[in-house]
Amino acid sequence: MKISGFTMAKNADKLYYPVKQAIMSILPVVDEFIVALGDCDKDDNTRKEIESINDQKVKIIDTVWDIENYPRGMENAHQTDIAKSHCSGDWLFYLQADEVIHEKYLPLIKSRCGQLADDKEVEGLLFKYKHLWGDYWHYHNSHGWYKKEIRIVRNNPEIHSWESAQSFRRIPGFDGLNYRQQQNTYKLKVAEIDAYVYHYGWVRPPKLMKNKTKALATIHKGKDKVAEMDKNKKFNFDYGPLNMLPAFKGSHPEVMEEWIARFNWKDELQYTGKPNKKRPSNRHERFKNKLVTFVENKLLFGAAIAEFKNYILLKSK
Repeated sequence: MKISGFTMAKNADKLYYPVKQAIMSILPVVDEFIVALGDCDKDDNTRKEIESINDQKVKIIDTVWDIENYPRGMENAHQTDIAKSHCSGDWLFYLQADEVIHEKYLPLIKSRCGQLADDKEVEGLLFKYKHLWGDYWHYHNSHGWYKKEIRIVRNNPEIHSWESAQSFRRIPGFDGLNYRQQQNTYKLKVAEIDAYVYHYGWVRPPKLMKNKTKALATIHKGKDKVAEMDKNKKFNFDYGPLNMLPAFKGSHPEVMEEWIARFNWKDELQYTGKPNKKRPSNRHERFKNKLVTFVENKLLFGAAIAEFKNYILLKSK
C-alpha cells in the first residue's frame, strides 16, 4: 500500500499560510508529497519554505493560475486536481495549506488506510475538524462551520476536487472545466477516522487576515469586484471578542511549535466585552446563529442542524 500526500498553494508565505508545517505533519506516513505551486509574486517565499523541508518525498509541480477560465473559486479545485493527477499512491491524502495533522493521529491514519485498502466500497476517509480562530487558544464550535470533511481519497481518476476545493466528488467523464457542476456528480462513500484536522486558516495578524480575505475574494469574485469592495473598505478585519468562543486547551501538532512562537498580535485582539457595532458582525456573533449554536451544542449534543454533508457515510466500516 502506498500513500501520496498532495496540496496546492500560491503566495502561501506572504499570506501567512503554514504550508511547510502542513506538509511536514504527514510526511512520516506518505511515500511522496506533491505540491502544485502557482505563479507566486516576486516578494513571496513559498518555494523557499517548501524546499527548506529538504526531503526527497516532496515534489513541486509548477503551475500558472487561470482565474478567468476557472472563476468562482474553481481555480482552487483546478489546482488541487493538478496536484492529485501527479500522485501515484493507492490512497491520496489531501491537506490545504492551512491544515495540519497532529502526530498522535499518524499511526491510526496509516492503520486505517491499511485496514480499508482492499475494501473498494470505501472511496474516502472522513476527518473531524478543529477550526482555530484569532489566536491559537480559541476555536469554533459555531453553527455553519463544517465539522467533518473528506481528506483521504482513493486514486481513482473519476474522483475530482469539487467547487472551491473544500471536498471531493466522483465525476465520470469530467470535462475539466466546471468544478461546480451538480448534475452527473456523485458523493463519495466514506468511512470515518477518529482523527482531527487542525485548521489554522483564521489565525493570523488582522492585517494579514485582511490580505487573505482579499485574495480569496479575488478568486471567487474577480479583480474588478474586489477593487470596488476595497474602495468601500469591505476588508477591514476584526475577530471580535474571543471570549464568545470556547477555549482550546489541547496540544498543537509539534510541527507548529515554531510557528505558534511567532504569535505577536495579542494586543490587536479583543478578549472581553461586546462586538464593535461599527463594523459588520461576524457570523457567529449574530443572534440567530448564537441561538442555533446553543441548540446544537447544548440540546443536540453537537449534532448540526440542516448541515450539508458532501459524502455518504458507511457506518458499518
